[in-house]
Amino acid sequence: MSTLPPGPKLPKAVQTIAMWGYWDRYLEACRRRYGDVFTVRAAPMGTLVYFADPEAIKEVFTGDAQTLHAGEANAILAPVLGDRSVLVTDEADHLRRRKLMLPAFHGDAVRSYAGIVEQVTEDEVDRWPLGRAFELHPRMRELTFEVILRAVFGVSEPARLAAMRAALPALVDLSGLVMLMWLKPELGRVGPWKRWLALKARADALVVDEVRRRRADPRLDERGDVLSLLLRAGMDDEDELRDQLVTLLLAGHETTATGLAWGFERLLRTPDALERTIAAARDGDDAWLDAVVQETLRVRPVIFDVIRKLSRPARIAGVDLPAGVLAAPAIGLVHRSPQLYEAPRAFRPERFLEGAPAPYTWIPFGGGIRRCLGASFAQMEMRVVLRTVLRRARLRAASAAPERPRARHITLVPARGARAVVETRSPRAGRIAEQDLAAAGV
Repeated sequence: MSTLPPGPKLPKAVQTIAMWGYWDRYLEACRRRYGDVFTVRAAPMGTLVYFADPEAIKEVFTGDAQTLHAGEANAILAPVLGDRSVLVTDEADHLRRRKLMLPAFHGDAVRSYAGIVEQVTEDEVDRWPLGRAFELHPRMRELTFEVILRAVFGVSEPARLAAMRAALPALVDLSGLVMLMWLKPELGRVGPWKRWLALKARADALVVDEVRRRRADPRLDERGDVLSLLLRAGMDDEDELRDQLVTLLLAGHETTATGLAWGFERLLRTPDALERTIAAARDGDDAWLDAVVQETLRVRPVIFDVIRKLSRPARIAGVDLPAGVLAAPAIGLVHRSPQLYEAPRAFRPERFLEGAPAPYTWIPFGGGIRRCLGASFAQMEMRVVLRTVLRRARLRAASAAPERPRARHITLVPARGARAVVETRSPRAGRIAEQDLAAAGV
């Protein structure tokens, strides 16, 4: 007979408000009171058993994939991602899709996208205001969205880019209004939900049309975008490609943007680290830039937990759990543990220059066979954006007070949007050359 670990006795409705309003703080309070394994009940997820010990998390990440279902746990996302998304499938279906997609996100493939990221970042920095405060987080969302359109979808024509910029954001709208419709599909016949479905249909049609265009492209074998790589790998079904492309848009857009916003928020309030990062950007010290990325994702994890739904009873960390329970490795609690990290709340990128973290103590991308497919892409993108921005713009925080994490959909974002001020901005290298030529009368 299974007995759930201890946890708050508050009504489920109260715990739901606490989870969605104060995600990280509520779970930290639970850990202080109940230890590394505790139970929380919240809608729409249900009963969650949290694990904040690396050994217990290892059991979850390396456990039986027929028992620990991440896809089933993510089922709430299926109405927008599609039933064949790599995020909402399990077991053999998931592994087949993952194997087809993996080559597009490793090695030479990832390195080939760095030029796109740099170009998009240069364009973005040109648009930032000088001398007045603005929010970096929405700017990072625009930037990462553009990178997805160009590197993943492979779109370059201005008219098609404009159409996708206008239509695709509706597909990744995770507002409470939209999520309510996912839980109550009958709402799709009325009001704002009906309008959202119309927007979704238009966006879906654009994605499928892009798939058809790419399949018919005589230069398909020469292209390096993710859509072309998936077609060449044998993923040919239009609906399945639509599901995977939308999944990559959702998973790789908001999360990376939030990680970047936190990176700047932390750097601008840690002067020594900022100066060293500016020097690293100038001198090409990618080891330090990578350490900044790693420390950002440690101290401010974009997603505070991941979940697996038990398809059958299982024993984890010595606890017998019934089928239907959600096993939840608590990423943020591990990252903030004083037993695992010295001064865990301090922003110290140098800690990642001293050697790799112990297994299952740095897990911003999850782990096991469900580890984020785009982890290498995301870290490359963050490194290139940091380097490009800090080579050109001198930034300062808009206020001295740190920004607290705030729950936004499935992520933890800077509460004030990572507000910053551009003090100075240098021209792009190419523009300097053009100015020199013009001055010389060439």
